[in-house]
Formats: sequence, C-alpha cells, structure tokens
Amino acid sequence: MSNHDRRPSKATSMLRGLFALPLAASLLAFSPAAYAQEKLDSTRLISIGGDITEIIYALGEEKRLIARDTTSLFPDQALKLPDVGYMRALSPEGILAMNPTAIVAVEGSGPPEALTVLRSASVPFETVPNAYTRDGILAKIDKVGALLGVEPKAAELRQKVATDLDAAMTSAAKRPEGERKRVLFILSMQGGKIMASGTGTAADGIIKLVGSINAVGTFPGYKPLTDEAIIEAKPDVILMMNRGDGAGTKNEDLMKQPALALTPAVQNKAIIRMDGLYLLGFGPRTAGAVRELTQAIYGG
Repeated sequence: MSNHDRRPSKATSMLRGLFALPLAASLLAFSPAAYAQEKLDSTRLISIGGDITEIIYALGEEKRLIARDTTSLFPDQALKLPDVGYMRALSPEGILAMNPTAIVAVEGSGPPEALTVLRSASVPFETVPNAYTRDGILAKIDKVGALLGVEPKAAELRQKVATDLDAAMTSAAKRPEGERKRVLFILSMQGGKIMASGTGTAADGIIKLVGSINAVGTFPGYKPLTDEAIIEAKPDVILMMNRGDGAGTKNEDLMKQPALALTPAVQNKAIIRMDGLYLLGFGPRTAGAVRELTQAIYGG
C-alpha cells in the first residue's frame, strides 16, 4: 500500500504530545442550551487546540481570533496569527500579554500550574471537553458555538458535520468482523523502540471510526512495545502521522525493525501516513479523514 498524505504537518513533534493524551472518561452529547449562560466577550479571542481553532473558522468567526497555539495548523490563514506556544506547555505571561478578552482551550491543555494562573486572571478561561468519538466532535461544536454566542451557526455546522460523519462511517458499520483489519498506530520509533497507541487515544478513536481493530488495544494510552508484543499483535496495517521535513521514521527503517519485519503489515508494505491534525484532530474535517483512511486501508 502506498503512503497516504493529506498535508505535511508543520509541528509533528507537538502534535505527538497532543494526540498521545489518553481519554480520561467517556463524554456525553452536549446540548447548546446547557451553555447558554457561558457566552464570552470574545472580541479578542485566543484559541488553544487545533480542533478548537478549526471549529471557530468553520463557524465563520475567525475575525475574533487574535492568537492561536502551535497545534492550530489549519486552515492556512490561522498560521498568520501569533503563536502563543504548545498547548501542553503554555506560558501565562505570553498569553496574557496579548490582551485577550477570552481564552478557549481544549481539554488536556496545560500544564496545570499555567492554567491556575490563567484562571485566576481577569480574563475568562473556558475549557472545551474532548472525546475521540462522533458525539465528542458534535459536542465541541455545540460548546464553542454557545461560548461565542452563535448557536444558530453551530447548529447548522453540527448538522452538516453529523451528516458527513454518518455517511463516512456507513461502510465501517456494515463491515463484517472477519474483514476488519488490525491497525497498529505508531507514535514514534526511537532507539528501535516502538511507541504505540492503546485505548482511549485519538488514534484508537479513528481506528474504530473506520471499522478496524486496534492491534494493541489491551492497554490504555501510549507505551513502548516489546518485540514479542509487536509479533503477537499481527497488524495488517501500520498507521503513522506524516512528517514533511524528512526527519521522521522512514518506511525502510520500519521494515528493518526485526519484530515489525515479521508482521503482515510490513510484509505487504501496508504503511499509511496522514497529516496528524487531519487524522487525529477530531474536528470538522474528521469525516474526510475517515473516508480517506478507509480507502487507504480497504481500497475500493
């Protein structure tokens, strides 16, 4: 299988940290009415999280944005905004120096001490819950729309995204268990050690959305795999985030790893790479990522 790419990531190392976060708890669908009292003065807004920034642009409310974090790489216009740093290593001083009227951050931003400082400042700081599911995406749209006071726009976007997701997931729902391929998501390979995705991660979520099986779905979060675990996983496909700078692990390096070389994925050269934010962002573009990943895994 040939490499599959959407758009080279400009901050893959940062995205790795973002998507390596395990899901702490399942997320229920949100009602926009639940946030009716949380509208912000968002005339000078800072967004933290690539998915949050994408939603703001999809709502047509990008004029409110004065800055974004390092993981906010889409759309291209967002790159023109000042960068306040990586969402997991925020600097309160740098953020507050932008003189925002509000900050909206995806769940998992940090570190905790930075959030404490930001929350104690006079600027409203709102967190948007995150879940790596269809309903989790819709819930984010609901909350961002309510916070910005544009519920009608959010309802329209929500319906559009829901319809698109449902259509993209149709083939996955119909796929017989015996035809579901085993996918190994590799976050990184350093010193010959494979860091792979277990459950409760964005990678695990997208694998499920395309109707596939997480080849190492027996542990939470990410962890390095032993050679025995890799061989036992028997992945049909290896999935990775794309790096456009040439610094990432190359296919030939994967194929030389002794344990991986024994897997069906490497033997069949079934290695897929996609842009990290597009693949794992769980935002408005996820239906497209589901379709493209389904095509890359199953063809047809």
